[in-house]
Amino acid sequence: MKKLLAWLLLSTLIISCTTEQKKSKTFSISFTEALSKEAQDGRLLLLLAKSDKSEPRFQINDGLSTQLIFGVDIEGMKPGDNIVIDAEAFGFPISSTNKIPAGEYFVQALINRYETFNLKTGHTVKLPPDQGEGQQWNRKPGNFYSKPIKITIDSTQSQQVDIIMDQIIAPLEEPKDSKYVKHIKIQSKLLSEFWGRPMFLGAHVLVPEGFEEHKEARYPLMIYHGHFPSDFGGFSETPPPADMDTTDYSARFGIYGYKKMEAQEAFNFYKQWTSKNFPRFLVVEIQHANPYYDDSYAVNSANLGPYGDAVMQELIPEIEKQFRGIGEGWARFTYGGSTGGWEALAVQMFYPDQFNGCFAACPDPIDFRAYCLVDLYKDKNAYWYESDFKKLPIPSHRNYLGQIQSTMQESNYYELALGTKSRSGQQWDIWEAVYSPQGEDGYPKRIFDKETGEIDKTVAEYWREHYDLRYILERDWATLGPKLEGKIHIYCGDMDNYYLNNAVYLMEDFLKKTSNPFYKGEVAYGDRAEHCWNGDPVNPNYLSRLRYNTMYLPKILKRIDESAPKGADVKSWRY
Repeated sequence: MKKLLAWLLLSTLIISCTTEQKKSKTFSISFTEALSKEAQDGRLLLLLAKSDKSEPRFQINDGLSTQLIFGVDIEGMKPGDNIVIDAEAFGFPISSTNKIPAGEYFVQALINRYETFNLKTGHTVKLPPDQGEGQQWNRKPGNFYSKPIKITIDSTQSQQVDIIMDQIIAPLEEPKDSKYVKHIKIQSKLLSEFWGRPMFLGAHVLVPEGFEEHKEARYPLMIYHGHFPSDFGGFSETPPPADMDTTDYSARFGIYGYKKMEAQEAFNFYKQWTSKNFPRFLVVEIQHANPYYDDSYAVNSANLGPYGDAVMQELIPEIEKQFRGIGEGWARFTYGGSTGGWEALAVQMFYPDQFNGCFAACPDPIDFRAYCLVDLYKDKNAYWYESDFKKLPIPSHRNYLGQIQSTMQESNYYELALGTKSRSGQQWDIWEAVYSPQGEDGYPKRIFDKETGEIDKTVAEYWREHYDLRYILERDWATLGPKLEGKIHIYCGDMDNYYLNNAVYLMEDFLKKTSNPFYKGEVAYGDRAEHCWNGDPVNPNYLSRLRYNTMYLPKILKRIDESAPKGADVKSWRY
């Protein structure tokens, strides 16, 4: 009897293994010599989509609409080499190629190409340098890819699909200067020294009406922080065509014709900018994309290098020199939303004498007790709520009604498919790259295990001491407070898609209790407002988000009138 049971068990295992092998799905990927004769390092991505509405590479995200992605690291892949992506490759949202549901798919392959950096710290790392596109793996100039092909997945058969990458993403054109929009690019000595190769900073500068005619004028500076700008956005000298198509639909805001609305707002801003009584000042959008993300968070970092000092000591002085900025802290202001909101508050704190006010809208987590829905100091796991018997996932994204689109685990698994060692170029990885200490291998130390979600408390402690803005303010208020009085303004929707309002609540709790001095700023919330509400209590979010460059002006001008030092130039730019 025992022998019979053993035989039956063995037979079952054999049948199971044979069936699994029979169902295996493998994809053999190569690239042509015409693309490059050199061996390649990078992240090799396999992309599958049910629809051909766009190429599969443009249909990958961490939300409900995502299609399939699988990724493997490659080193020394030569033209003609066949790299196999199979069940061992990390996949999202389906974990294994063997689990791809039966049906028709459009399939594509792409290499996010890495280069070798010899860092000042003595480490050697392989990362995807920005190529002027703002760290977009699916649009990065120089990346190899294949044209989509249509395949049929048969769940009852093992299959191998051969894919040849013979396409390369073309370089981008540099933006051209106009009467009002100027461009500047400098090589940073500080960053080049850190990265072991020439590194650059850029900016788009909106100069005021009358800039050429009023050579004597010196201007206040407004830094608009945010994600990588390919050019100065939201400003147009021409109105949208009257017959412009308005059938486009914004799922985020639930309205049609949003592109025309954006174009009209850009033209309206131009009319304001050139009007007779409009204040004259410089608006600057900084380009500081790096090998980890589309921007650096404008602070010094163990993994990204001294971006804060490079911006403040190299880029801004050059901008003020070329475009006649006043060049003093009382005449500089900063604002932005989301990433830009965190940056606006951070640079005001870390360089308190160099700015006279920040307006931080929907900032990325400014208190790591509310790292979205995770308390990095108390929680053990970033993916799952603690429970004896339930396994309840922690959400990462909602709409204004609280309906969930993704979880913490899903968002991070999406990133892990795109790249290991914090190299996905996405949100959770850049927070890690900016805030974490450098690991022994030269890459950022993980704040939590990317597969299990287990939080590393030693890394969390490092984050707290260096980048938890609420903690730092409270710890250093005796010295920072006098320098920041009247300068801090924070705005957030109380239904922020990423739960960023939770950290703002904690920051407000501290600010309301400040003394010697009282902070004398503002914290406000938008009722049922999503990401990224910026303080406008009258207009809907889809409109106010297009007016960053004008909405804080009354408060900025009032601040200048109240705080400009005796003898300061408060007249040459008022013409």
